[in-house]
Amino acid sequence: MISRILEFTKNNHLIPDNHKIVVGLSGGPDSIFLLHLLADIRTQKNITLIAAHLDHQWRSNSAEDVIFCKKACDDLGIPFVSAQASDLSVAIKPNGSKEEVGRKLRRAFLESVAQQHNAHAIALAHHLQDQEETFLIRLIRGTTLSGLIGMRFKKGVYIRPLLETNKADILKYLDTHKIDYLIDPTNTELSYLRNRIRAKVLPTCTEADQRFDANFVRTVHHLQQAEDFLELMTHKIFSEMIEKQDGVDWIDVDKLFEQHPYMQKRILMHWIIQHRVSFYPTDSFLDEIIRFLLTSENPEHALHETWKIIKKDGRASITKNNKL
Repeated sequence: MISRILEFTKNNHLIPDNHKIVVGLSGGPDSIFLLHLLADIRTQKNITLIAAHLDHQWRSNSAEDVIFCKKACDDLGIPFVSAQASDLSVAIKPNGSKEEVGRKLRRAFLESVAQQHNAHAIALAHHLQDQEETFLIRLIRGTTLSGLIGMRFKKGVYIRPLLETNKADILKYLDTHKIDYLIDPTNTELSYLRNRIRAKVLPTCTEADQRFDANFVRTVHHLQQAEDFLELMTHKIFSEMIEKQDGVDWIDVDKLFEQHPYMQKRILMHWIIQHRVSFYPTDSFLDEIIRFLLTSENPEHALHETWKIIKKDGRASITKNNKL
């Protein structure tokens, strides 16, 4: 298993020599395994490791997790950094589940640690079953192709060396080598959709076909390749319908609606993201913009409390809403 993981990291250029890496450490089996894996190869690859743990303070005894993680790092000679969520000076809008807010806080913390230590990457311990669970959650809730591609093994500063590693193999390795880890008591609570998928759906998929894991990986690769191609096409087509005038990017509305409806929405998403407009990417939101561009006689449409779309002479632009 170790050789397979190392081959995966080599083929995907995840852990170059002489890099400094922040390891997201919860104390659970996955992050403990990742910590030991990276510790074992640090001399060979001349990498520097820093472990980072965020105490979300969701449990009264969560401070014990900090102590456990620090000891694990001390035993391996790895510097350890921790913080409490209540001490973070980041603004996180509570517009999602508790788990989603926790994820955003954790990302903000890890990125701050990486910045402070001039790290090249942040290593996360997501494994194959995490990927499968995420795929099924998004499928059940309804998502786009971009949502179904799941997590990438490398995205920005984040790397996921274990993304194609089976959880059962991780547990077997830890138990064989008598490496201690923490168990999150909420992992067995079936009130959470992810836990129900883990306990009921994934075992049934494997029972239906023992090749499920391998077939799933192959399917995700196909989806990611399709998404990468569509993203390239979106950039190309978008650049062909944009005209810059007096520092303002104007999109040609007629050229936009010459595209397939699916591509129209991808282009609109790309356009909005380029302007760093805060929005929630729903079909209804994009349909509202399309109706404005196609049929509305109004020259302006509020896109956000501080941004708007202006329509003029068959062109449209996004600009600040100075009235607010």
